Amino acid sequence: MTSHTASATAAIHYRVAVSDPHAHRFEVTLTVPAPEPSQTLSLPVWIPGSYLVREFSRHFGVVTARQGQREVPVRQDAKNTWSFDCSGRGALVVSYSVYAFDTSVRAAFLNAQRGFFNPTSLCLRVHGKESAPHRLELAGLPKDWDVGTAMRAVEGTPHLFESADYDELADHPFELGPFWRGEFVAEGVPHEFIVAGALPIFDGERLLRDAQRICEAQIAFWHCHKSKPPMGRYVFLLNCVDDGYGGLEHRASTALIASRRDLPRLGQAEVTDGYVKLLGLISHEYFHTWNVKRLRPDVFERYDYDQENYTELLWFFEGFTSYYDDLFLVRAGLIDEARYFKLIAQTFTQVLGAPGRKHQSVARSSFEAWTKYYRQDENTPNAVVSYYAKGAMVALALDLTLRGAEKTASLDELMRGLWKETGGGPVSEAQILRKLSDIGGETVAQALSTWVHGTDDLPLPQLLERMGVRWGHDKPTLAQRLGLRVTEADGVVMVKQVLLESAALEAGLSAGDELIACNGWRVRKLEDLPLMLDQQDPQRLTLLVSRDQRMLTLKLALPAQDGAARPVCLGLLDKAPARAQSLRRAWLGG
Repeated sequence: MTSHTASATAAIHYRVAVSDPHAHRFEVTLTVPAPEPSQTLSLPVWIPGSYLVREFSRHFGVVTARQGQREVPVRQDAKNTWSFDCSGRGALVVSYSVYAFDTSVRAAFLNAQRGFFNPTSLCLRVHGKESAPHRLELAGLPKDWDVGTAMRAVEGTPHLFESADYDELADHPFELGPFWRGEFVAEGVPHEFIVAGALPIFDGERLLRDAQRICEAQIAFWHCHKSKPPMGRYVFLLNCVDDGYGGLEHRASTALIASRRDLPRLGQAEVTDGYVKLLGLISHEYFHTWNVKRLRPDVFERYDYDQENYTELLWFFEGFTSYYDDLFLVRAGLIDEARYFKLIAQTFTQVLGAPGRKHQSVARSSFEAWTKYYRQDENTPNAVVSYYAKGAMVALALDLTLRGAEKTASLDELMRGLWKETGGGPVSEAQILRKLSDIGGETVAQALSTWVHGTDDLPLPQLLERMGVRWGHDKPTLAQRLGLRVTEADGVVMVKQVLLESAALEAGLSAGDELIACNGWRVRKLEDLPLMLDQQDPQRLTLLVSRDQRMLTLKLALPAQDGAARPVCLGLLDKAPARAQSLRRAWLGG
């Protein structure tokens, strides 16, 4: 028997059929060649990289099973777990349908134009057989549909793919449909870019060129032209929609979603803000190939798909990745210094404008991602700090501290040192601090621990000044002065969030209020309020508010502009010392 045939005989086999696109349903047939006498199957409740229990099994239809001609009784033991009495002979064949209408990168989607799925949404895990080879066969595809995935194709068999085990299967999303496909090679590694839903004016060649520059810069960063990247092939799966943004990392691919307006256009030379945002997303998810998919929290050495997997290290794996994503746009020559300073200033403004930073550390934010960060509500900015945004600020503070020290070092050295030391494997906070102490000294390691577990603001103004960068403030918006976040649509202004220690909170405004009038004038946009001020008493506002069908009159004192959480702006210092200029060039140039 050949090894190829032996693998096929022993493999767990999934047949995923596009059976009813209009009803958004996949039909799945799972074959277990040699089941246990009492065989348990379960579906993950979450997908690695997105830290929320999403209950994918809620989209399952009726589960049936047989062995040969014998119908096998099915017992559902929990929300995501089924057991089967396999006292008969032969393979266990399980059938079920899955409703797929989630347009995000986390689950599954199917209609007459496109299909997409993560195996964690469709493929039951066969308990006790997780380490066996797993095969996935696609069936029922329309004639004009193509398949995009990084999973290894079985040679000579169309639409049949194989992975070494369940973990590898779970880490390979699939894009189905008529889509644009382009290729490039970065540092000897073939890369594929698949784009679904793009406008006809989309400039694919430019996207390939720019993505290639990002990939080459990151491979060189991690391997310094001395070793090979950990993946033999990489695939970007980009779904373009009218309005959307996000990504999910995988070991040899990433699933992305973006507004089709943000793609580069034929004949357009400028780098729009939307395109920079897309390039930053590409850079972020690609960096995860090393930082979180391989170099990862020690508690993620083996995923538990049935429940939350807690770690305090998302500030490192997401926050530090968020620091490097835009930095690589500079290092790859895709944006200039001024554009980069604008991007990081936006991050500073986001963090400093949320009172939650005073109440939650980034370590605690990481641990509570399952219950707080991924379950945002009207109180989120008062209770939560983003381990993405503040984690990026921590990374910047650490990098600048290392670069400005008498014995110059850098965050780059820490990242590469951890990669080499662990062999690209699990890492703990103690290991990070120990390696940092080796590179920058015990004082720097203690500073990082304080920043990560504390809630004080970071010393970034002083650290940036040592790089020849000036920290300043722009004029705040009216919403920032008031401590309000609102939604505006069709002339209706609704309060979305009220920040702690704000004028809005002191006045009694609440999430869910509709702002009807100010000083007797109808409110259509929040920024129109200054036009309605009484010139005799311009700091006082009388607001008419609708709350639960009742009209309330609230008095509000308009705070001074310099008392608000003002937007941060960055620029170059005039006549910065030569050392500061040299440090800045090394920082931004890598």
